[in-house]
Amino acid sequence: MKAQDVMTSPPITVRPDTPVTEIASLLIERRISGVPVVDAAGRMVGIVSEGDLLRRCELGTDRQRSQWLELFVDRGLQAAEFVKANGMFARDVMTADVISVAPDADLVDIAALLERRRIKRVPVVRDGIPVGIVSRANVLHGLIASRRADSAAPAASDVELRRRIEERLAEEPWLDLSRINIVVSDGVAHLWGLVESEEQRRALKVAVQNITGVRDVVDHLTPDWFPNTAG
Repeated sequence: MKAQDVMTSPPITVRPDTPVTEIASLLIERRISGVPVVDAAGRMVGIVSEGDLLRRCELGTDRQRSQWLELFVDRGLQAAEFVKANGMFARDVMTADVISVAPDADLVDIAALLERRRIKRVPVVRDGIPVGIVSRANVLHGLIASRRADSAAPAASDVELRRRIEERLAEEPWLDLSRINIVVSDGVAHLWGLVESEEQRRALKVAVQNITGVRDVVDHLTPDWFPNTAG
């Protein structure tokens, strides 16, 4: 699944001279967490998010430091913080170095990007022009849709399911597949064999449950470790 399959489009945008108060009202009214800033040609030049509006002098939330601590803070940083807290327009408070993705970006990669950069949304850009927004909610929508699509796929035979399961498990470094036997009956996977820990048991069941076509997993696994009975 790609960005273009789940993105909110067209995106709500603002211009560099849009007042900060208008942007704040827009975020609240449209229930969004950020808006791309575009120039006269429609090209993205920045983004304003909720985080860009948190430290404002009007709210008394602008950054305050003691005078002695200010001596150790770069003046350029102090000036940038002042603009962020007191600027009146989008161009003053926006983040110019915008993280974006292409319309054909994989949803898996976008989810990883959101997690790694700790951001809530990412603009989808084509030739410099924002064509959509993928938020965390959009990623979840894609997950639900993909699950439904999998469930609607033609049922695989038990033989085919067993082959899929074995191929999938063979990829995992935490499992010795020679100690596991899988029997599939009417789409239900029965797991037999030895596992080295409860974590391995859970991981094995999750891996099998995620294989398209598996209706259920029955655990017949035997622990191959000595449980801690101390205390």
